[in-house]
Amino acid sequence: MGAVRGPLGPDVAFLDAALALAFASAPVDPARIVLAGFSDGASAALTLGLANGDRFTHVAAFAPGFLTPLPPVGRPAIFVTHGTHDRVLPIDRCSRRVVPALRAAGYTVRYQEFDGGHIIAPRQLLAALGWLHGAAVRAGGLPGAEPPQHG
Repeated sequence: MGAVRGPLGPDVAFLDAALALAFASAPVDPARIVLAGFSDGASAALTLGLANGDRFTHVAAFAPGFLTPLPPVGRPAIFVTHGTHDRVLPIDRCSRRVVPALRAAGYTVRYQEFDGGHIIAPRQLLAALGWLHGAAVRAGGLPGAEPPQHG
């Protein structure tokens, strides 16, 4: 993405065009997909997820550093987790600023801090998967979870 060193640039336009093509080419249920990332990828997931909230109903961000403002579309649900001892993207300068800004903008954010560094902690990954599982159940079930049909 390059946003850590400067403006977002052509990557965002390319990814947006690729998303548009994918969603136009195949029947995709946005309630069954999530945009997720770690570190700079978490920042990109938040940025692109908010700009494509009509395509992604859920965004998971593990240790995001920032949020680049793009025109928002839709209102995806957001999961953010960050280690309190992160030395790469310090929590005070990152998630503790990003999360309140998201909430002030009206987004539903599930936020969890953990005692750790710049990692995806196993418990936080399980929490994110549980959050997504609950969303999938509320949206009408999980693929393959239907009882077998006997003929």
